[in-house]
Amino acid sequence: MSRRSAFTARPVGRRAVLLGMAGTALGAAGCSTATGPTTGGHRGTAPAPAGSTTGPPASPAPSGARPAHPALPRTKPWRPTSAEVEPAVKQRAVELIEALGAWTGGGGGAAAARARAAAAHQRPALAAQAGPLLSSADEAVLQVVDAQYGGILADSASVLVVCRQWTRRGATVTAGGTTVDVRLARTGGGWVVTALHPARPGPPEAVPSAAARRVLADSRIELPPAAAADLRSGRVHDSVPAAMLRLAGAYRIAVSVVRSGHPLDVFGTSRPSDHPRGRAFDVWRIDGRPVVDARTPRSLVERFMRDAADAGSYNVGGPVPLSGGTRPNQFFSDATHHDHVHVGFRT
Repeated sequence: MSRRSAFTARPVGRRAVLLGMAGTALGAAGCSTATGPTTGGHRGTAPAPAGSTTGPPASPAPSGARPAHPALPRTKPWRPTSAEVEPAVKQRAVELIEALGAWTGGGGGAAAARARAAAAHQRPALAAQAGPLLSSADEAVLQVVDAQYGGILADSASVLVVCRQWTRRGATVTAGGTTVDVRLARTGGGWVVTALHPARPGPPEAVPSAAARRVLADSRIELPPAAAADLRSGRVHDSVPAAMLRLAGAYRIAVSVVRSGHPLDVFGTSRPSDHPRGRAFDVWRIDGRPVVDARTPRSLVERFMRDAADAGSYNVGGPVPLSGGTRPNQFFSDATHHDHVHVGFRT
């Protein structure tokens, strides 16, 4: 998120608990976690901690039988917890992405996607905005890696739903994914999704920069599909991978958003965000601990924020209000940044 998302009117809520998973990243930017019944073509699994994901195991074939086609990974519905600012906002956003991005045999295509949206009590017309989540594949499953705020105000919100998706066409399974900026508005009946903006990372460079290649190969840096595609595109300033590598020397970091899939402006303002200009990245988990989780030591988050500043960031936002810094107003905290750490750069 870019610096200080506008946060006006009444406070929107209290914080209190919110794993990425390894997978193959695509150049285009697709999504689910937690407990409860599975929907939209998700495979059923044992419950998992809310707000987290685990690497999906392959669905087992019946004993002695050969599967008719390759098994897709198992996925788990993602659900917010009471740690969130306005949990219902994220719940509403994720439910639509999970419904649109997963289906069983014969469920591909726009018409079926509209029907799934309607079954999830969402606006069917939004299926037309799902971009890379929709295809004519025979089958698809979706896993939300994380859902973080792009902005949260009293009556409007942006939820960045970071996803992985696997599709099957005949005997071929393809791993992909995207990040979707889901816009919502508060109405008399609750929060409703008004628009979807999938990430558009752009085509990969023939040869990514040396720093980008190092980040992509670093096992201590988890990158979802859209973020990895951003680094491959050559549209990210060198300060971003350089800071990632420096921080990865001391922490295991899970990145949520780099350039694409983020609002163009700081939410609720007309000020351009550093993300679309390739000058920022967000981290949602540090050393295996979600930033939003109340059990994550605040000292860990504070230390990470200060180390991000030492790595060159002029604009570090997170859930911990900090003082000091080598630049005026180098640190900030607000409702939008209760669930991640923003690391921004001037160049």
